Amino acid sequence: MNKILYTACYLILKPLVRILLRKGISFGELSQIAKRVYVQVAEDDLTKKKTRVTTSQIAIITGLTRKDVANLRKLSVDESAPTTRYNRGVRVIDGWKKDKNFNSSDGEPAKLSLLGGKRSFEQLVERYSGDMPYRAMLQELERINAVEVGDDKSISLLVDDYIPHGDEDAVLEILGIDVAHLITTFDHNMSAEKDELRYQRKVAYDNLPIEAIAPFKAMVDKDAQALLVKFNKWLAENDRDSSPEIKGTGKVKAGVGIYYFEEHL
Repeated sequence: MNKILYTACYLILKPLVRILLRKGISFGELSQIAKRVYVQVAEDDLTKKKTRVTTSQIAIITGLTRKDVANLRKLSVDESAPTTRYNRGVRVIDGWKKDKNFNSSDGEPAKLSLLGGKRSFEQLVERYSGDMPYRAMLQELERINAVEVGDDKSISLLVDDYIPHGDEDAVLEILGIDVAHLITTFDHNMSAEKDELRYQRKVAYDNLPIEAIAPFKAMVDKDAQALLVKFNKWLAENDRDSSPEIKGTGKVKAGVGIYYFEEHL
């Protein structure tokens, strides 16, 4: 293996393995996941090339045995479950904040009745979460303390974003989504033409005093949130789920992720 790629894999796996060990996931379990991914990616690539896909071809490409490949090809891979709950939660909260039909006269998210009319939680979920039942979405938002149900059964939004604080399983779901997006951007940029590169930058210094961390983190929290709100507004105005009047061809998912990091050296 290329030495630089080996180092990159090592650095990617190190924090992931730390999480896996904490969750009691053995090397054997990770190995099985890796085998399934190798088989799936090889099969997808061969299919895209309109090449006849056989177990022998996949075995040659991946280095796995034909028996392993044959068994793994029989297994179904469900990638939708983690992303569905997260994406739908984001959409519902964002629609509640941005859609005038669900805003009060001062432009803030309105208190919603559970059922009926144009300003109900049921209608909000129907518009922004596809076919997910409104009661299931309410349970999800209550679980992460994003909403409050009043004595009069009205529903109030308590948060600005779908952030599952204290919910380790939900955070792990986001880990799978966001890290995959970042690596996909790297993969694209490795072979893309200059005018097709996707934005990927970072800024970091490695000799900062501890006293500089708190004000820097506060600045990141404030300015990054403002930038994400700006991007979110534009995307919502151009997304056909949020803005049904938008026309155009194809269906594309696009977005931007910002993250803060620090290491004590």
